[in-house]
Amino acid sequence: MNALRHVTFAAGLALAPVDAGGAEPTGWQAFADERAVIRIADAIDRAVDAQDWKLARSYFADYVAADFSSLSGQPAATIASDDLIGAWAANLKGSKTSLHLRTNHQVAIEGDKATVLSNGYAWNRLEGNGDPLWEVWGTYEHRLTRSAAGWKVDGFTFRMTHERGNPWVKATPGR
Repeated sequence: MNALRHVTFAAGLALAPVDAGGAEPTGWQAFADERAVIRIADAIDRAVDAQDWKLARSYFADYVAADFSSLSGQPAATIASDDLIGAWAANLKGSKTSLHLRTNHQVAIEGDKATVLSNGYAWNRLEGNGDPLWEVWGTYEHRLTRSAAGWKVDGFTFRMTHERGNPWVKATPGR
């Protein structure tokens, strides 16, 4: 099984497309860093959808520069990551379900700093007041810093480009 894993990884590396900007990882460490920061951005979505708040929190530094102004109308701010996760947990709980998808990652790494840009989609469902669905599309920007504990998100921006459905679902916490 180990041999197959190495072959698959090497084949994936050889076949990995160069991004549109012409930049590509150089060396195994650069490739590993790129995969690590993409994995973290994607893993946050999986943890949120599973309502695993401890796991979601583990991907963040103690403080995060958060900007969800296009979604919430609230200004960007640097907040404790515990508060960010607490707000998500309060809104997405129990009977409220979500599905977050992310694609078209673009990664820039300079030393111990990384930025992951991606397109995103979120589906939210909550029964109780008409149409149970609310959807949103936009772009994400995750900023990460490498420390002794590994890569941690210390900046997180969502720029909404489109939404549809019942705004009650967006604003109402699950039960």
